[in-house]
Amino acid sequence: GRHAAFDDEPTEVVTDIRPEPDLRDGYIERNPVVTNVQVAPDMSEHEANTQQTHFENRGFAHTEGGWPKEVDPTEIEHVMRYRKKVEKDEEYIKSIAGMIGEVEELVKQNNAVDIYEEYFAGSVADHSTEQPYAKTLTVFRDPSPIKRAASYISWSPDPSAAKCAIAYSILGFQEQPEGMSKRSYIWDVNAPNKPDFYLRSPSQLCCVNYNPKDPHILSGGLYNGQVAYWDTRKGHNPVDLSPIEKSHRDPCYDMDWLQSKTGTECFSVSTDGYVYWWDIRRLGEPVEELLLKERGGDTVLGAVSVEYESIAGPTKFMIGTEQGTVLMCNSKAKTPADRVGASFHGHHGPVYSLERNPWFPKYFMSVGDWTARVWMEDIKTPIMTTRYHGTYLTGGTWSPTRPGVFFTIKMDGEMDVWDYYYKQNDPTLSVKVTDKPLTAFNIQGDGATSDPTAGRLVTVGAADGSATLMELCEGLSVMQPNEKQTINQMFEREARREKNLEARQKELRNEAKRAAARAAQDDDGKRDSISNGAVMEAEKEFLAATKQGAGFEDISPLEMPLKGE
Repeated sequence: GRHAAFDDEPTEVVTDIRPEPDLRDGYIERNPVVTNVQVAPDMSEHEANTQQTHFENRGFAHTEGGWPKEVDPTEIEHVMRYRKKVEKDEEYIKSIAGMIGEVEELVKQNNAVDIYEEYFAGSVADHSTEQPYAKTLTVFRDPSPIKRAASYISWSPDPSAAKCAIAYSILGFQEQPEGMSKRSYIWDVNAPNKPDFYLRSPSQLCCVNYNPKDPHILSGGLYNGQVAYWDTRKGHNPVDLSPIEKSHRDPCYDMDWLQSKTGTECFSVSTDGYVYWWDIRRLGEPVEELLLKERGGDTVLGAVSVEYESIAGPTKFMIGTEQGTVLMCNSKAKTPADRVGASFHGHHGPVYSLERNPWFPKYFMSVGDWTARVWMEDIKTPIMTTRYHGTYLTGGTWSPTRPGVFFTIKMDGEMDVWDYYYKQNDPTLSVKVTDKPLTAFNIQGDGATSDPTAGRLVTVGAADGSATLMELCEGLSVMQPNEKQTINQMFEREARREKNLEARQKELRNEAKRAAARAAQDDDGKRDSISNGAVMEAEKEFLAATKQGAGFEDISPLEMPLKGE
C-alpha cells in the first residue's frame, strides 16, 4: 500500500485518570520496576502446535508404456516411424507452437536475472570477533526399550546423503540384560524422527565404518570378536560374517578400511592383542595377522583404537593400546619384527582416540586419561598437551576444514572445541551436551577438504543411547586467513623445542653417567688405601702378640726396605 502521511496536530487530552487514595492501601510499592512496552498492538496471542511430519522412502519399478498396440517400443524402426507420423500431425504442431511462447518467456527471465548467482564468492569473512557457538539440531534416540550406549559413529562418504551410522552396545562385562536388542541404526539428518535403516547382527555391534568408495557398504566389529559387512541394497542381515574360531577372542573395538584397488580390504583390532587384515569378498579367515608387542618386548598389548590415513603412507597405521602406549606400525616391513616400529608413551590409561592431522599427516593426536596430546612421528614426547581435566576424556577428532581445530568429549557430558589458532591453554568452546557420559564422536567430512558443507555437523553419542546432532558456527568450520601456514609454523616451533629439550636431557644423562663413573673410581681408590692401612695395623698387632716366638721379625714385610735401598 501507500506510505503513511503524517500531519502535525495540537495536543489533545484523551483521558485523565485521577489517583484514588482508597485503593492505595491495598497495594505495596515495588522498587525497582522493569516494564516492557511494545508500541505496536498485539494482533494475536494464540499458539499452534503442528503435528510431527514423518518421511518415508518408497521405490517403484518403472516400465515404458503409453505406446499404441501396433507399436513395439523395443523396436527402433517402429518408434521412429511413429514419431515421424506424430510430428506431421497439425494438432501436434499447434500444441508445440502454444508452448513455445510460455517457455520463451521463462528463458528470457532466466537470462535477465540469475537467481543462483553468488554475489560474495571468493570473499573471506572475518570471524575473529564472532562469539563461537554450536546449536543443537536434533537428537537421535535409541528406539530399543533397553537403552544402550552409542559406542561408535560413522558418517556417510556421500555428502549429499547426510546420513550417519551409529553402533549401539553395552560394553560392560556381564552387564547385557535379557532381551536386549542387537540392532544398530543408520539415521538420516533430514528425517531424524525414526531410523532410516537398521543393521541386524548376531552380537552387539561395537564399531561400524562406511566404505569410502561405496556408501552402501559398511563394515563392523562385533562384541564376540567377529567381523561382518553389510550392503544396504541387499537387506538388513550381514552379507558375510567371519567364523568365530577365526575371529578375535575379545570384542573388536575398532576397524578401518584400507586403500586398495578393489575397495574391499579392511583391518580390525581388539584387546586380545591381534591385528587382522580382511578381504570382505572372503571372510572365511584373515588375510594376515600381527601380534602387538613393543620392539624388544615380550608383553602383548591390547588395542582399543586404530588410525589409518593413506596420505601418510598406504602401509602405515597406528594403534592406540589400553596400556596407554601408541604404536607406529607398517604392514609391509622387511621383517616381521619390524612391523611394529616406534612406541610413544605418555598416557596413563587407554588411548580411546587416535587421529592424524588431515592437513599435516606427520602430526597426530591421541586422547586418553585426562588429556589430549599432539605428537610428531620423529619425537617420542608430545609437542603439545592440553591441561589435565577433572574428568576422563573418552574421544576426539580433528576438524576436516580447519588445521588448528580439534574436539574432545568427556565423561561429564561436555564437548570441548580447541582452536589453536587463537589460544592454546583453554578450549575455545565448551558445550554441555547431556548429563550422561559421552561415549562416541564424529564430524562430517573425511580428510582435509575445503567443501563448505563439511566440518559443520557433528554427532555426539552418549551412554543413554542418545546421539546429539549439532551444527558449528562458521568461525569454527571455515578456515581463517593464513591459518594453515600459522599452524604449521606453530607445530614446527614446538617440535624444534622438544628436540632441543630431548638433546639437552641426553647430554645431562651422559654427564651424570660420567660423574658416576668418576665417583666410583674415587671410591675404589679410597677403599684400597683404607684396606692397606688395616692390613698393616693387623700385622703389627700380630707381631706384638707373638714377639716371644722364634724366627719372627719385628718389622712387617710391608715395611721392610727393598733390596738396593
